[in-house]
Amino acid sequence: MNAQTLSFTAMMLAPVLIALIFFRYRRLQVEARYRALVQIADKGVELPEALLADPQANFSERRRGLVLIAGGIGIMAMVATLPFQLDGGRSVASLWGIGLLPLMTGLGYLASWWFSRSDLRR
Repeated sequence: MNAQTLSFTAMMLAPVLIALIFFRYRRLQVEARYRALVQIADKGVELPEALLADPQANFSERRRGLVLIAGGIGIMAMVATLPFQLDGGRSVASLWGIGLLPLMTGLGYLASWWFSRSDLRR
């Protein structure tokens, strides 16, 4: 295995490892929460409904749009700087347009957020 293949493999596995670490952290958080709820219930204390409901993240089109725009720009920058060649001799940098999909989706979310703001309505 040459150095170029090894670096490409490491680069592709990094996001998978980050996602696995994130999901493990979330699972540990949920388990700790449920253990605390069981301990409280074992003491005979009445549990309020607010403690039993799973916490929900607020839906934010602005945040989602900004994350997608940043991700699209990051993908475009990453692909544009890769020194690898495809089988046909073309550079991987010619695939920079792949980042346009999340970029344009993020712009759509920002436009939706902009047009649905409540302070613009009278």
